[in-house]
Amino acid sequence: QTFEKLLVANRGEIACRVIKTCKKMGIKTVAIHSDVDANAVHVKMADEAACVGPAPTSKSYLNMDAIMEVIRKTRAQAVSLNESICCSWLLIFSLPPKLKPSLSLQASEGVTFIGPDTHAIQAMGDKIESKLLAKNAKVNTIPGFDGVVKDADEAVRIAREIGYPVMIKASAGGGGKGMRIAWDDEETREGFRFSSQEAASSFGDDRLLIEKFIDNPRHIEIQVLADKHGNALWLNERECSIQRRNQKVVEEAPSTFLDPETRRAMGEQAVALAKAVKYSSAGTVEFLVDSSKNFYFLEMNTRLQVEHPVTECITGLDLVQEMIRVAKGYPLRHEQADIPINGWAVECRVYAEDPYKSFGLPSIGRLTQYQEPLHLPSVRVDSGIQQGSDISIYYDPMISKLITYGSNRAEALKRMEEALDNYVIRGVTHNISLLREVIIHPRFVQGDISTKFLPEVYPDGFKGHKLTDLERRQLLATAASLYVAEQLRSQRFLGTQRIPLAKSQRSSWELSVNLEDGVHPVAVSKSGSSFSVEVDGMKLNVTSEWNLASPLLSVTIDGTLRTVQRLSRDASGNLSIQFLGTVYKLQILTKVAAELSKYMPEKAAEDTSSILRSPMPGAVVAVSVKPGDTVRNPRICI
Repeated sequence: QTFEKLLVANRGEIACRVIKTCKKMGIKTVAIHSDVDANAVHVKMADEAACVGPAPTSKSYLNMDAIMEVIRKTRAQAVSLNESICCSWLLIFSLPPKLKPSLSLQASEGVTFIGPDTHAIQAMGDKIESKLLAKNAKVNTIPGFDGVVKDADEAVRIAREIGYPVMIKASAGGGGKGMRIAWDDEETREGFRFSSQEAASSFGDDRLLIEKFIDNPRHIEIQVLADKHGNALWLNERECSIQRRNQKVVEEAPSTFLDPETRRAMGEQAVALAKAVKYSSAGTVEFLVDSSKNFYFLEMNTRLQVEHPVTECITGLDLVQEMIRVAKGYPLRHEQADIPINGWAVECRVYAEDPYKSFGLPSIGRLTQYQEPLHLPSVRVDSGIQQGSDISIYYDPMISKLITYGSNRAEALKRMEEALDNYVIRGVTHNISLLREVIIHPRFVQGDISTKFLPEVYPDGFKGHKLTDLERRQLLATAASLYVAEQLRSQRFLGTQRIPLAKSQRSSWELSVNLEDGVHPVAVSKSGSSFSVEVDGMKLNVTSEWNLASPLLSVTIDGTLRTVQRLSRDASGNLSIQFLGTVYKLQILTKVAAELSKYMPEKAAEDTSSILRSPMPGAVVAVSVKPGDTVRNPRICI
């Protein structure tokens, strides 16, 4: 026996994820949406849907009154909650009947929440209280100040007592928001101001705490699952150390770093904390782990984490199904000894972001072409978008979670590399290039990672893939072959008996290819479906089906298979190709056209000296100058 109807109070990929499991369990679903999400994927997947307000999250997906009205009208028996309003809802529904608003009373009759109870959410949602509870449960904690920091002066005093560096973070925070690292008094004052502002705007709670910053740690978390009968399990760990701005980018399970003893110790402490707060659902206990495998409690997330699929891959459990069963009152079906580690799973968070700006500043736009690499084996994509979807300023710019699974880590990483190459995303800037570079980097492959991986590997920022000499020749040969294939296709006419204009078809071309590092003479000759290409004194054989209508092109270059994407071209010979994850811009001209091009006037570059441009979409919240002021070290708050 289970629920008949469940309301999903969320959007995007996690809403779709919940609806998929509900369909499997025979549960009808109700989706809520803002007016701009009326045609969203999660709305189409659900059995019923209702609009709860305009685009801004605070007026729609966090609009408690509107959502309660939907619960009442649809008679939903259960609600899968957005964590941001979960505690507020539960607080209202736990009030005595006389104190409840009439609508809340009607809506809450018989409604079950998919997740832990009020006490657990409150306790773990507050970083100060959660740290005290963790200490009492004998969980290792980071040294720091356990109270609320009142002002910047007190922040400086506490930071000095703890010893720099320190971490200033929002008590009610999550996802890296309201978090700053300070290395001296000045940074502490600045960090206090910015963290409190960000915490207030993101969570409606500007309380901050300060603790010792553990330099160069790993971020490893333990998935827990508990029921309402006092049973709790730990479902192994997830390695989440690859981060930018304290937000995860690549996750994997298990971790290359943990030995069985450390894994068991972390798991047992995570379960001890869950039991201490009478936790009943799926949750995640996050730890920082130093180079000596000492681990310290960071926080507990009382929700289904973004990276949960890697745990599902190696354990075989459907965590959403387990959460629904627990909410219905069933005991856990498994013992700790039943939880396996089968194989290896890797997850990449695919974002509409520009990775060349601070490892990823949000991008907006419409997905003009979108194709997930589900034709490859052992690939899973959790997404809430489709071709034609808009990535807007109102919501998180995540496109999807791309997961690959293998019998071992090497196999999982190889499949991820192939999946990233075969992922078609057009219309928005995305971070595929960064993800691919991370998973093939020697340090990552060896498991030598920490939360500082990105700034250490790319101290001057991410610049894209650096081509080796052979890879450069392969790219030039592929681009030249594409150019010739395009020229040949333009000479063919289907369904006509056209008399050829030339006596014989051309079989060789002399081209000039301009890549970022200079101009390269390229000679191409055709033999069947193959091209023999001479680049920089080396001959390469390039073979493909040359289906130029496909967004993906499989090309074999001297026996090496590459999947490339031709993103754009124009009549001037300009060509954009995604090769090894990175987009390269080339210009291909015939030898004669290249010689004549030097006589063409160059277009003058735009003068931007008097223009102030934001690097990302957003709202200007402060302008701290007025006409006539002298500006030094300008900063724009967006």
